[in-house]
Amino acid sequence: MYLANIITLGRLLSVPVIVWLILDGSMLPAFALFVAAGISDAVDGFLARRFDQRSELGGYLDPLADKALLVGVYVTLGHVGHLPAWLVILVVFRDVLIIGGAILLYMFTEALQMAPLTVSKVNTAAQIVLAAVVLGTMGLAIDDGGVVRALVYAVGATTALSGAAYIVQWSRHVSEPGNKRP
Repeated sequence: MYLANIITLGRLLSVPVIVWLILDGSMLPAFALFVAAGISDAVDGFLARRFDQRSELGGYLDPLADKALLVGVYVTLGHVGHLPAWLVILVVFRDVLIIGGAILLYMFTEALQMAPLTVSKVNTAAQIVLAAVVLGTMGLAIDDGGVVRALVYAVGATTALSGAAYIVQWSRHVSEPGNKRP
């Protein structure tokens, strides 16, 4: 197994620890581990590209670790009252929509390309920033000055746009001649 995959696996295994720390009210350690998990995402990607350690396992494991981290943190922050329920529902629904849509697309076309859209990359970055700011302000006991509220709406908007963009892309792909299963 490549070092990049081991780092990704470590990020995946950090999710229950981060969730537990949030539930325990230990926001500063949760923030630190969340930041470390975010850095590990950049490191494993760099290693995979730089040292030609790309693998099929890594291609599946990396997005799984990313989704598990964000969904786990969002659901937990929503549960303890630090994120609004509507946003948590939207974020989780979008991820379920993407997974379900990918499965349906494969069923109809026997082709599956896992390439994130630009709006999806922006959305993921916004989700990470919001989670980090919430954990950081709670852990350091500082006033966010309204930043969290603004980020909540930005994440809500990019999440909705990203979900809609995937639906449009998949609809176009399925309706193209020659893309349906025989």
